[in-house]
Formats: sequence, C-alpha cells, structure tokens
Amino acid sequence: MTGFRDMSRMKKVWENSTRYFRRKGSQGLDSKTEHQTADLVVSTPFWRKKTTGLIGGAAILLTVAGIIGYQQYSQYVERNTFEFYHVYKDGVELGTVATQDEVEQWIASKTQEVQQANPDITMVVDTGEITYVEGSGFKAVPETEATLAKLAGATTSHAVGVEVVIDGNVIGVVKDQATADDILSRVQGKYAPELAAAAKKDSRSVTTLSYDKDAKATEAAEPDLTKPGRVVTDVTFVEDVSIEQIETEPSKIANADDIYKKIITGSTKPTKYVVKEGDCIGCIAQKFDITSDFIRENNKWIKDDKITIGDELDLTVQLPELTVVTTESLVELEKIAIPVEYTKNEKMRVGESKTITQGVEGEQRLTYSIKKENGYVVSEELVKKEVLKEPIATVIEKGTMVVLDEGTGKFRYPIASARLTSKFGQRWGRMHNGIDLIGSKTIMAADNGVVEFVGTKEGTGKTIIINHKNGFKTVYAHLSSYKVSKGDKVEKGDSIGIMGNTGNSTGTHLHFEIHKNGVIQNPLKYL
Repeated sequence: MTGFRDMSRMKKVWENSTRYFRRKGSQGLDSKTEHQTADLVVSTPFWRKKTTGLIGGAAILLTVAGIIGYQQYSQYVERNTFEFYHVYKDGVELGTVATQDEVEQWIASKTQEVQQANPDITMVVDTGEITYVEGSGFKAVPETEATLAKLAGATTSHAVGVEVVIDGNVIGVVKDQATADDILSRVQGKYAPELAAAAKKDSRSVTTLSYDKDAKATEAAEPDLTKPGRVVTDVTFVEDVSIEQIETEPSKIANADDIYKKIITGSTKPTKYVVKEGDCIGCIAQKFDITSDFIRENNKWIKDDKITIGDELDLTVQLPELTVVTTESLVELEKIAIPVEYTKNEKMRVGESKTITQGVEGEQRLTYSIKKENGYVVSEELVKKEVLKEPIATVIEKGTMVVLDEGTGKFRYPIASARLTSKFGQRWGRMHNGIDLIGSKTIMAADNGVVEFVGTKEGTGKTIIINHKNGFKTVYAHLSSYKVSKGDKVEKGDSIGIMGNTGNSTGTHLHFEIHKNGVIQNPLKYL
C-alpha cells in the first residue's frame, strides 16, 4: 500500500509551496504601501517600483499554475486509487482481497472438493463467521493469494449424520433422516408385511415415524374388519426409539443394511435345559419367561408336546435390539349349531322320539384381537361376537318320562364371567381341540349328563369328561381338583371342579371341548 503514502507526501509538499508564495506576495504589497507613504518627503526610486510589481505578478502566476497542477495530480491519484476488502474470520483479520466473490468462490470450491471425496454423505465446510470491511489505497494491490491460504489453513470440515438410539443405547449413525426412517420401517415390515406392502403401494398412507412406543408407527387406510381374514391394525415398538442429527466423521457413518441387521440380530443368550420330572412345555415356558411356541420352534424334534425326563431343550433366546408389537384383528365366520326343542308326547314310549321340524344352522362373525411380539403370539382375545343369521330349532317329540342324565343339547358356559383367551382351531402348527377360558375358578357342568371320566391325562392334566347321553360329550381340562366321581349324574350348572394349571398349561385356565358323535366341535357353535 506504498502508493497511498507517496500521494500524501506530495500533497503536503504542494500545500507548503503554495503557502510560501502567498506569504511573499503579501509582503511585497505591504512594502509598496510603506514607500508610497514616504513619498510625502522623499521620492521612491524607479527601479524599486519595477521590482515590486514583478514579484507580485510572479506570485500570482505561480499560484494559478499550482492550482492547475494540483487538480491534474488529484485526478491522477483518483485514477490510481483502488478499492479492496479486509477479510476477518471470527473477528480475526486474515488479509485483503480484491472482491468478496473471491472468498465465496473458494468456499464453494472447497465444499465441492470435500463432497466429491465423500459421495452420498452430507459434508459441511467449517469456515467460521466470515466478515468484510471495505478499504481503498493509491495503487493498492490486495494480498488475495496469501489471504486465501490463511483461510484454508483455518478451515475444517465434518459430516452430518443421523444417530439411531434405542433405550438410550447408540446403535449407529446413518447418513440422513430418510435412511433412518427406512431402516425402522423395514424392522416393522419384518413382522407386519401387510403394512409394509401397503406403504410401498401408496406412500401417501405412511407418515414419518414418531418412534413413540405408545403411538402408532405406521398409519394406513382403515382396513375392512368385517371380512373374514387377518389384518394388522397396529404396529409399535416396546423400546424408546429416537433419532437425532449430529456432526461426525465420514468414517463413522454406517451402511443402512448393517444397522438393520444389527437391530434384527441383536444379541443371544445361549441356554440349554434338561427336562426334569413333572416338566411340561408350558411349565418350562413360564419358568423361563418365553412362549411355548418359541420352545417348539427351537426344538422341532418335539412331537405332540411330548418330552421325557433327560431330554435337552435348546432355549437359546435371540434378543433383537427392537421389540415389534403387532396387534391383529382376526375375523372368522362360524356356524351356530341347530338348537333342539322337545315336545312331550304321552303316547310315545320312554326313550322314543320323532323329529317334527328339521332345524337350520345359523351363522355368526367372531372377531379376535391377537397380540404378538416379534411374531410370537402373547395373547388372544374374543372381542366381538355378531349373529348374522339366527338358527332355526329342530323340534323333536319325546316320551313323557324324563331321563335325568340325558342332556338337553343346549350348553351353558362352564364358568361364570367367562372370557376367551385362546380360540378353537390351528395354533402353533397343530390343532387346538377346544377353547381356553378364564373367569370364575368354579367349573360347572355345561349340560345334564353322567360323569364318564375323572383323572389325569397326558397333556390335559386333571380332567373330567361328561357323557350327555345324546351324542354329546364335554371335556374339562387343566383342573386343580375334582368335586365329582366317575358315574355321578350331574345337572347343567352343577359344580364339578376347580380351575387349575395342570398338564401342558401356560397358566391357570380351563380348556373346554365339545364332541358330537365322536367328532370334535367348535364350542362357540353351541355356547
């Protein structure tokens, strides 16, 4: 910036010269006035008058020439004065540049360079706060190259990623929010493929995950819960899930597939168990806080739930990082058994009967709510029972003599305040021949009949079987104690035993079956 200082010195010399000539001119004029006054006594010499006039004129000429020269010099200085910018980083001066664009272009070029070195990752160049102050100087030459070199030395860069955290534990870092959302959606889709397919078909029906364990993670169009079939109505996580944007190093951003596998695989706890006397599948499951279904899945050699003392069970539990809870609505159409109405005919002999009107089966819609954790059933509940078509009763004429041990064909629930916990049909890859009920602990006869069996059976534990003398038999299983003996006649509603947890049972409940002419029936058709 030496040009600007030279200009200042020249301007100062010019101003001093101008003041000198102005002072001399003023002194000449004062001398002339003094001599004119003296002429009153003595005359002024001719040569003195001429000299004074020449000096005054020269001063005037020099002054005019000086003014013209100064204007020309000012114009010259103005033409050679250039603007520039002082560059500051976080308040500390780095140097000077000709234009702000030179700095901005360097930053853009640096950003592009860092981004190309780390494709598919969001990179940020940390320049700090860059500010500018305008300046100017005579023949000023900005030190742009040195300034940008200093800026480069003071600049760093970092990656921006999204951290996935489950119950306070960092699972990993992925490149962005969309990737984290996709991973968690894939985890849900593993156990709720219907919702995953719906999400792909119509992206508008899916919202960004909230990761709130008590909130729905996926929102889809309302399903039709009146048609027979199974529909997933809700998917949630048990654990608290959060995602947060962080600054990190590019090398710490993981592949999406690796994070997905880490969440699904989790950790394992190898466990072996040797069967002891009195063990059953349900008892072992309850002891280790796992499901009976899990034991069967891990030990496929088990047939019909038969295990013997000394058998070694593999109870190795895989513990995924996330527990996906799905709620399913299962709708089934079931027949309603034909009720039977009897009329007395005094002319008919005891034991004789005649059908007057043949009945017609009714139809009902049963809706179950099934809850699963990572695909394993943890609860089943009958939430709605709708009669679609009322049955028409069969009317039968019978003799007037009442046979006390013969059933009516109409069954009551064998416990008070009954609530279904497991339905009739396929369960855990095999047939579930009855229904499971909980409620009052007192077990009652579902209809009139004769006690045919009282004792312990493999699988069902303490069991009572009642023969209703009309083609029907009922089975009451997993009891803790009996109140009847074989051969006893019972009427509908009589107390016959107490609910228990014997046999292959996962908890205190009643397993109830209805057989008609030797064929297993769905009890819900008759209750």
